[in-house]
Amino acid sequence: MSEEATASLYDQIGGEAAVDAAVNLFYRKVLSDHRINRFFDKTNMEEQIATQKAFFTMVFGGPNNYTGGDMRTVHAHLVKMGLNSSHFDAVMEHLGATLTELNVPGDLIAQAAAIAESTRNDVLGK
Repeated sequence: MSEEATASLYDQIGGEAAVDAAVNLFYRKVLSDHRINRFFDKTNMEEQIATQKAFFTMVFGGPNNYTGGDMRTVHAHLVKMGLNSSHFDAVMEHLGATLTELNVPGDLIAQAAAIAESTRNDVLGK
């Protein structure tokens, strides 16, 4: 196997620097989107960004320093606020646009999207 074939998604997209850039850009997009930004009104965004960086790092195959809760529990209050599939779709849209803007290859964007999509039911409490 080639080194690329065995490298984690985390390593293939560029490691910590890439995840940091992606999460920062992603939240700029999310917070400017009227469809979903209300879900972050009472969120400490500094903590949210740090948690999201740790989560993406872990699920993309990098070092596991994630100390946040499980997806169902941490999003339950948002479901009570009306979080639904259309909101999840908007988040997915921003994830794809962010990775595209950062010139991540399409096959890696597809891998990242599949990982994110796998959390849909838990995030939405289904």
